[in-house]
Amino acid sequence: MTQEQRIEMQQAALSRAANGGLTANYMAIYAGFEAKGIADVRPRENEFTFNAWKALGRSVRKGEHGVKCFTYIVTQKDGEEPTKRCVTTVVFHESQTDAI
Repeated sequence: MTQEQRIEMQQAALSRAANGGLTANYMAIYAGFEAKGIADVRPRENEFTFNAWKALGRSVRKGEHGVKCFTYIVTQKDGEEPTKRCVTTVVFHESQTDAI
């Protein structure tokens, strides 16, 4: 994977995370971070995926464990109906990251 492709993937991850409308995972995310001793959880503000944090100029510290959750990725090819697929992802809290 080239550097351009990697940056594009990170920007897409950030865009999906910031603009998504799915709220079904919020309780699982809150519970997961609460079990880790993290109380200040604001989805789409201070918890994102690994690639979204990279796009924001932060890196997840080595050894940190995130919270698994489900999310939907919607894709649409020219002239076709949008397709939605469910995927498992891991989100990390801002306190688990450092500025690059």
